[in-house]
Amino acid sequence: MSKILKIALVGNPNTGKTSLFNQLTGLNQKVGNYPGITVDKKQGVCHLSDSVKAIITDLPGTYSINSTSADEDIVYNTLVDESNPDFPDVVVVVAEVENLKRNLFLFTQIKDLGIPTVLVINMADQMSRKGITINVSGLETDLDTKVLLVSARKKTGIASLKQVLLHYKDLNNKSLADISQRIDGHFFKRIKEALPQFSIYKSWLLITQKETNTFISPEEQKVISFFREKPDKIKKFQHKEAIFRYQVINEILKKNYTVDRKSGTDLRGRLDRILTHKIFGYVFFALILMIIFQSVFSWASIPMEWIDQSFSQLASYVQQQLPAGKFTDLIVEGVIPGIGGVLIFVPQIAILFLFVALLEETGYMSRVVFLMDKIMRKYGMSGKSVIPLVSGTACAIPAIMSSRNIESWRERLITILVVPFTTCSARIPVYAILISLIIPDKHYLGVFNLQGLTLLALYALGFVAAISSAYLLNKVLKIKSKSFFVIELPNYKIPSPKNIGITVLEKTKAFVLGAGRIILAISIVLWFLASNGGTDYTQAEQIVKKEYANTTLTPSELQTKIASYRIAHSYIGKIGKSIEPAIRPLGYDWKVGIALISSFAAREVFVGTLATIYSVEDSGNNTATIKERMQNEVDSVTGQKRFSFATGMSLLMFYAFAMQCMGTLATVKRETNSWKWPVLQLLGMGSLAYMVALITFQLLK
Repeated sequence: MSKILKIALVGNPNTGKTSLFNQLTGLNQKVGNYPGITVDKKQGVCHLSDSVKAIITDLPGTYSINSTSADEDIVYNTLVDESNPDFPDVVVVVAEVENLKRNLFLFTQIKDLGIPTVLVINMADQMSRKGITINVSGLETDLDTKVLLVSARKKTGIASLKQVLLHYKDLNNKSLADISQRIDGHFFKRIKEALPQFSIYKSWLLITQKETNTFISPEEQKVISFFREKPDKIKKFQHKEAIFRYQVINEILKKNYTVDRKSGTDLRGRLDRILTHKIFGYVFFALILMIIFQSVFSWASIPMEWIDQSFSQLASYVQQQLPAGKFTDLIVEGVIPGIGGVLIFVPQIAILFLFVALLEETGYMSRVVFLMDKIMRKYGMSGKSVIPLVSGTACAIPAIMSSRNIESWRERLITILVVPFTTCSARIPVYAILISLIIPDKHYLGVFNLQGLTLLALYALGFVAAISSAYLLNKVLKIKSKSFFVIELPNYKIPSPKNIGITVLEKTKAFVLGAGRIILAISIVLWFLASNGGTDYTQAEQIVKKEYANTTLTPSELQTKIASYRIAHSYIGKIGKSIEPAIRPLGYDWKVGIALISSFAAREVFVGTLATIYSVEDSGNNTATIKERMQNEVDSVTGQKRFSFATGMSLLMFYAFAMQCMGTLATVKRETNSWKWPVLQLLGMGSLAYMVALITFQLLK
C-alpha cells in the first residue's frame, strides 16, 4: 500500500453512521478505548483502491462540536487538535434525509474548521415514501462540497462515496459561514491578531469550548484565557453564532430541499400513537420482554445441551489420549470444565444480544426511553437513565459509563449506584443453570415456558430493585440540581442483517474472550488448590481405608469416599470450610461458598468454579456434564440434593441483589472519582443480598 488515508465519520445520533461504518469496513474493524478514558473507540479498514487503504474512525454521535460531555470531547479533540493521531485527512458528515436542517449545523461547524468535508445524506431510499425531494447539484454549490445520496441499508451510493474519498484533495476546504462579521467584527479581528497561527473559527472554539487545551502552548493558553474574561459576552456571541448558522442553513434548504407530506406514505405517526401510549405502550413493551426471555430458553436448549455433551466427551477423550499425570489432570479437570462453563451459555447470550440489536436497529429502543421517562422522574432519575439501565442487561461497566450524558450530577450519581441491580449478561449463566435445576420445564397455554417466565421475573426483580433503591437515594441524597430531558425519536427502520450480525458477533465475542480469560485463570488456580493439600490430603487413601476397614465398600464407592475426603482436606477445602459457618444458614456448603467468592471476579465464573471442583472430586467420571454433576451433588449434612428448590431460590436471590463484580466497582470509583460510593455500594448490596437469600432459604426449606 502506497497511501494510508485517515477518515473520520461524524454525525448526529440516529443518522445511520454506524451502518455506513459497517458497510465500509465490514469485519475489518476493532473496538478499543481512547487513551486515558473508557469511551469506545471504533476503527476499521476500508480499501478504496489497490493502492489506497483508509483507516476509518467512527466518532461518537454528536449534535455539534460544542464540548459538554465525554463523547463530545472526543469529537472536539479529534477535529481541533491537528497533532491528534486520529486527526482526519477528510471528514464524512453523515446526515439523515428527514432531519437535514438539524444535521447541517454540525456540518457547517466542521466545514469552517477548514478540513475537507463530504456530506453524506443517508436513508435516501426513504425519500419517495417521505415525499422528500433534494436538488443535489444545488446543494453542492451552496454548501461548497460534494453531496452524496446514500442508503447504507440497501448498499447504494457506497461505491460513489469511495471514489469521492479517493479524490478528497479536490474538495474545497474554505470556510462556509463567516461568523466573525455576523457576530462582532472588531472582537474577531482582535482574536485574529492575537492568534494568527490558527484559523478564525478554530480560535473561537479554543476560547469557548474547554477550560484547558493540552495541545496548545502555555503562551497560547494565556491569550485564550484573556478573551474568556467576559463569559456573558462569550455566551451572547455563541447564541448569535447558532442563530446565524440556522439562517444560512434555512436559506440553502429553501432552494434545494422540499417536503410534500401528502405524497408520502409514512406510518410512523400511527405506530408511535400505539408504542408510546400511556397504557398500551407499557403493555407492548412487556410482551416484547416476555417473547425475548421465552426465546432465551426455548431456542437455546438444543445447542446448550450439545455444547455441554461435547465438552464432557472432550474431557473423556483427552484423558484417554494423554498420559496420566498432573498436566493431564489440569487439562481434564481444570481447563476443559472451566471453558465449557462459559461456552455452554453462548447460545443464550447471543439470542439476548440479537433481540437487543433488533430493538435498537428498528428504532424501538428510543421509544422505550421516551416512555420510561415518566416513571424515572418519580425516582430521582430521568429518561436518559433508562439507557444505562437497559445497557446494564449487557454489562454494568459500559452502562455506568453511558451515564455521562446525564447533565445533572445528582441524577447521574443515582443512576450509577442503581445500575448494578439490573441483570447483566454475566448473570445469565448462573440464572440459567439454577433455573434448569429447580424449575420444571413446563409450558402453559402451549406457549409460555415456566423457566422463561422465571427468568423474566428475575429481570423484573432487578429493575424493581434498581428503581426502589433510586427512590430511597432520591430521599437521602441532598444534592440540588436541575435538568431537562430531550430525546430524538428516529424513524422506524427495517433491521439490516449485516448490522445485526456484526453486533451479535462482536458482543458475543467480547463476552467469551472477556469471561474466558478470567475463567481460564481462575480454573487453573482452583484446580491447583483443589488438587493439593497438607498431610491429610496426601494420606487420604490410607485414612479412608482405615476408617472404613470394617465396612464393605465396592471399589467405586471406596474411590468416591477417597476423592471426597481428599478435596475436603485440600487447600481449597480448608478455605471453604473456614467460611462455611457464615453461609450455611443460606443453604450453601463450602463448595458453593468458593464459587460465590471466585464469582466476584466475574459472575459467570460461578458455574465454571463448581465445574472445576466437581471435576476434581469426581475425576473418575469425565463423561458427566456440568448440569448432571450439580444435579447429583448431595448435602453431606441432610443427605438431600444440594441444589434443592430452597437452596436454588436462595442463590437466585443472592445473585439478583449482590454487587456484580470487581470490574464494576472499579468503574464506579473511576466515574465518581471517590472510593466512598463503590464501598457503600458493595456493603449495601452485599448486606441486602445476604439478608434476602437468608430469608428465602429459611422460608422455603
